[in-house]
Amino acid sequence: MNWLTNVVRPKIRNILRRETPENLWIKCPDSGQLVFYKDVEANQFVIPGSNYHMRMGAVARLKSVFDNETWFDVALPDVTADPLKFRDERKYADRIKDARARTGLNDAIKVGYGKLEGAGVVIAVQDFDFMGGSLGMAAGEAIVRGLELAVEKKSPFIVFAASGGARMQEGILSLMQMPRTTVGVQMLRETKQPYIVVLTNPTTGGVTASYAMLGDVQIAEPGALIGFAGARVIEQTIREKLPEGFQRAEYLKDHGMVDMVVHRHDLRPTLARLCRLLTKAPAVETAAKPATPVIEAAHIVSPADVTPAAPQA
Repeated sequence: MNWLTNVVRPKIRNILRRETPENLWIKCPDSGQLVFYKDVEANQFVIPGSNYHMRMGAVARLKSVFDNETWFDVALPDVTADPLKFRDERKYADRIKDARARTGLNDAIKVGYGKLEGAGVVIAVQDFDFMGGSLGMAAGEAIVRGLELAVEKKSPFIVFAASGGARMQEGILSLMQMPRTTVGVQMLRETKQPYIVVLTNPTTGGVTASYAMLGDVQIAEPGALIGFAGARVIEQTIREKLPEGFQRAEYLKDHGMVDMVVHRHDLRPTLARLCRLLTKAPAVETAAKPATPVIEAAHIVSPADVTPAAPQA
């Protein structure tokens, strides 16, 4: 009987067992509703029932904005991976390695150059899945390089901010990225090119205190948490109870901190319209977006600065 129970039955079970992906279903943080992952992905990571905006990865974000889901990855300068040889519970170098393996990104920010309704734009996207989208030396270099490319191409610069703040493992070197990015924004402003910031959930800390609040137009996604310090810290400091919805996108719009709150489905046409308005460019007819994601190679304007994006799955 041992052969029947220990060998035959397990083999039959293995044949009949079906592998189920871990993310087959998603639970809405707002309503608790269970939603099929593919439906959420097809809906630009917005829960269909509750309209809750989930976090969106850098590659998916770039696909959703650029024409025909096509862009060129911008080559970014190399920086020292672990300048302070920092270690807490784990080595900082190991944390970086794990984050790169999990997200497929080199650091928290990905920069692309492409067309938005026929007009050239540079877009930088922070990915919160990479160490909380924290601002370190590499992320600071990415923002500065994107701003420099926008100056070179004489095109608008759009940044999608999502961050927990400065990266503590890099200490003062991380904090120095705040004035560096601020200088880069001023450099773009001197060329009279638009700088548009889209604040996504969450945008906090040193990122909010620097380039995320310097846009010519400040856009926020619905329900996004936006602020510098946390609500609990503020309450303990001022010793008062904060109002309902404090630091949320809608509250900040009502109090003048952001210009508009835009649903993710309306974000692409809104950005294109703002770019045309701020650059005084005429509207350009573009082909409809394909149903399936496609990344195509095209002519590279400046091979030294821009490299074709790798095909996405």
